[in-house]
Amino acid sequence: MIKVMVVDDSLFMRQIFKNTIEESDDLKVIATASNGAKALKKLEDIKPDVITMDVEMPEKNGLETLREIMKLKHPIPTIMISAMDDRETVMKALELGAFDFIPKPDGSVSMNIDDITKSLILKIKAAARMEPKDPLKIKPITPYKSKISRKKPKKNFPIIAIGTSSGGPKALKAVLPVIPAGFPAALLIVQHMPAGFTTSFANRLNQESAITVKEAAEGDTMTPGLALLAPGNYHMQINKQGKVILNQWATKWGVRPCVDYMMTSTSRHFKDRVIGVILTGMGSDGAEGMKNIKKNNGFGIVEDRSTALVYGMPGSTIKANAYDEILPLHQIPFKIIELVERRI
Repeated sequence: MIKVMVVDDSLFMRQIFKNTIEESDDLKVIATASNGAKALKKLEDIKPDVITMDVEMPEKNGLETLREIMKLKHPIPTIMISAMDDRETVMKALELGAFDFIPKPDGSVSMNIDDITKSLILKIKAAARMEPKDPLKIKPITPYKSKISRKKPKKNFPIIAIGTSSGGPKALKAVLPVIPAGFPAALLIVQHMPAGFTTSFANRLNQESAITVKEAAEGDTMTPGLALLAPGNYHMQINKQGKVILNQWATKWGVRPCVDYMMTSTSRHFKDRVIGVILTGMGSDGAEGMKNIKKNNGFGIVEDRSTALVYGMPGSTIKANAYDEILPLHQIPFKIIELVERRI
């Protein structure tokens, strides 16, 4: 039985989340709290497996409480519950160590209550299975200091296709800022994230990276030195002209955007130019896409269990034998750079 604590200043929302969580037979809400201070007090006597926590609360808000939870000897996986106007706070929470987040079901988001219910239950279960990482064994990411080739990018430049989910925001912030300016390859990214949050996330990545990062829009063209992030609630595909096509087909693996759609369409048209990368994430999205990359003579990189916050997506890709190398997170950006340099 997975034990959950629900923290929210609204009695109504606490009851909604309790009822939602306990729809799953293997989940049990063992405590609730109306603010962060009360939650921390209760943690002195109980130990939930997972915490769901509202961002905005009186006395001690979600961000302040998360900081205290992350200082515990054994930090408890925490899922933030956020309204749409708390996007920047959510990004900060993910940087601090929040496991993931879901939008609050207040009618202002495009996901309906059934989608939110399914997402919450899946994320709670994934958080409970999360393997604690020893920070001493995870090497820090260092900027790439050697000069990247200054040759004019070829017309058939390499394409880096990255897929990730839970834990992805932190992983991407450990990869993209290492990529040097003038990088002679295009990047495509699918991060499972709801509508409205990917714009903010792309902007934050852009501020911290030497390359340009933007939320993809219909008709955008793959360009060396540009990273295109799939917008929340839209599948992203690439046509044979290298342009972005967005659609709202049904969810696949319960998600939209879907990594498989992006990788499969890209590898279909650009064959061995594609380097696929699967980072941390729950579920199995990306395994099929990586199989197609390998089928078309592309190269596949998977994040190693030692650094992946959630091993669902990497593990599924390995099980499908759809990879060339398994690497810890801190080695992945340097492998990408090495592969691109070799190809140009």
